[in-house]
Amino acid sequence: MAPQPRPAGRKIRTREGYLAFVPDPLAPALDWSPGLVSALSTADRAVGRLAGEGGRLPNPHLLIRPFIRREAVLSSKIEGTQATLGELLAAEAGAAVDRSPEDLREVGNYVAALEYGLERLRTLPLSLRLVRELHARLMGETRGGQVTPGEFRRTQNWIGPPGATLATATYVPPPPTEMTDCLRAWERFLHDTALPPLVQIALAHYQFEAIHPFLDGNGRVGRLLITLFLVERDVLPKPLLYLSAFFEATRREYYDRLLGVSERGEWKAWLEYFLTGVALQAEDATGRATRISEILTRWRVVVGRFPSRTPSAVIDLLAENPYCTIQRVAKRLDVAYTTAQRAIERLESLSVLTQVGAAKRGRVFCARALLNILEEPAMLQPSEGR
Repeated sequence: MAPQPRPAGRKIRTREGYLAFVPDPLAPALDWSPGLVSALSTADRAVGRLAGEGGRLPNPHLLIRPFIRREAVLSSKIEGTQATLGELLAAEAGAAVDRSPEDLREVGNYVAALEYGLERLRTLPLSLRLVRELHARLMGETRGGQVTPGEFRRTQNWIGPPGATLATATYVPPPPTEMTDCLRAWERFLHDTALPPLVQIALAHYQFEAIHPFLDGNGRVGRLLITLFLVERDVLPKPLLYLSAFFEATRREYYDRLLGVSERGEWKAWLEYFLTGVALQAEDATGRATRISEILTRWRVVVGRFPSRTPSAVIDLLAENPYCTIQRVAKRLDVAYTTAQRAIERLESLSVLTQVGAAKRGRVFCARALLNILEEPAMLQPSEGR
């Protein structure tokens, strides 16, 4: 007989009089229904294809940078930041962008936190210590800088519409007195290997959001941890899979599924939703990476006929960021300004690059074929033949 659904924790009344939710330690008893088994199998196959295709790409490390930035933009968008991927990439290339510095800094911090986490995994496993370090980099020098970056909260927080109070909040996570034990149990669960990795990170993501250990930035840190977990467990050789695009495109369902676990113990619905997102985004990433790689290969074949190697080197830079300026290319490649200028003009004549705007000095160029692929909406339906 399948386990009967039950709340994923308990509500307690604090001394101040409000009710707060304390999640039970993971893992719950799961109903391995045919639907859930099928969702896991589909997700595993899609991730396996992404891992295989990613390993066969000529330079997969070049594609990691724009994929990380796409994730940063979409994860930050869920929290209300308005910067676009094009604006972030253009700003990083040295172009002037009509976007608030605060928005760009918040997205840039997400990039820095994710890149820091990937490097830190070489010496430190996923842990509460690493979580605090990620939060410090994510929230430093931003509009959230006043909410103790890198420190777990010592006061109560809550989730709800603007103007909500503890009494009217949609969700109140555990009070600080209960939160520490919840975090320790969550950390122990991260190091367990009894469950399939995709199921484990789905459960861990819910639990982190239910604990809500920071005054701000919990959603972004929780989404960062998905990528870091998949890399740590060698589910993917390269960090090419990100779920923020799926969560952002299905934002209402994302929050409803999380709340459904807390209020009604709807683990199966949450897991099927999460695994569907994994499958779709793995297929999406495989398609994007393959198409980008094919374009880069065609361009390299064309410019390989030229005596100068500089145009080919510029194409490698475009794989990292479709935007460029002559000054930045000259600096990155350590070549003369005129050499970089000739290379860019040659790529412009081949329609690889087009000038953005009409400025005559400090001109900005973009490989729109690459940017268009990166900016496509998230895949929300499987492609035909999957």
